[in-house]
Amino acid sequence: MTRRALITGPTAGIGNAYARELARRGYDLVLVARNTERLEAIAAQLSTKHRIDVDVITADLATEEGLARTVNALTDTTTPIDLLVNNAGSSLAGWFGTTSIADEDNQLDLLVRAPMHLMDAAIKVMAGRRGGQIINVSSVAAYTPRGVYSAHKAWLLNISEWANVHYADVNISVMALCPGFVRTEFHQRGKMDVSGVPKWMWLKADKVVKTSLKDLEKGKSVSIPSVRYKVLSVLARYLPKGLVTRVAKRGR
Repeated sequence: MTRRALITGPTAGIGNAYARELARRGYDLVLVARNTERLEAIAAQLSTKHRIDVDVITADLATEEGLARTVNALTDTTTPIDLLVNNAGSSLAGWFGTTSIADEDNQLDLLVRAPMHLMDAAIKVMAGRRGGQIINVSSVAAYTPRGVYSAHKAWLLNISEWANVHYADVNISVMALCPGFVRTEFHQRGKMDVSGVPKWMWLKADKVVKTSLKDLEKGKSVSIPSVRYKVLSVLARYLPKGLVTRVAKRGR
């Protein structure tokens, strides 16, 4: 039986890498993003190349309407979702306290409220079917005190680790993907200066995704797809918090 995956934020970066890799593996796809033109172009390309069914949902997940439309797709029992990839995200260039609180509200809705609602819908349906998988795209920033973005990602990491244990008895796997710097449009869209980030810290989206899918099949609750970032995450957990905070402040 053909498996079906719903991916948020598939028009670029990690989300796009998930769409391409899962299509290659024969998954039918539901792609959710704000840009209809880009969604339809990706859908046409993947359906033609891999002979799969691809549905698109134009939705802003930071809005009630967009979130409801996506939840409806997750709970439609006529086309069940086997894998949810909560990937949609963005960041702000400034630090909390200097940014617009309206922009911070939007970030909270997109990075925490939306994945929470989608996880809730997916888990309830998957529990009834006694099986399913969820990938929440977090970040190694979750291990460091780095303002609002890292706080959002820490929430996603924490709930993923808990849910993976709690729902194991109904065969639901939940995993947080925690990459570091990845070559995507993310930093450019957020107008962030990453010129000072050394080359060795950058990862490729395709490799990140393939590694994460291997980790998901192994039942891991966290995937850190690079030895360098595994080491850095351990250091972030065990070094003095004051030191970690000062080091983390240097980059975005």
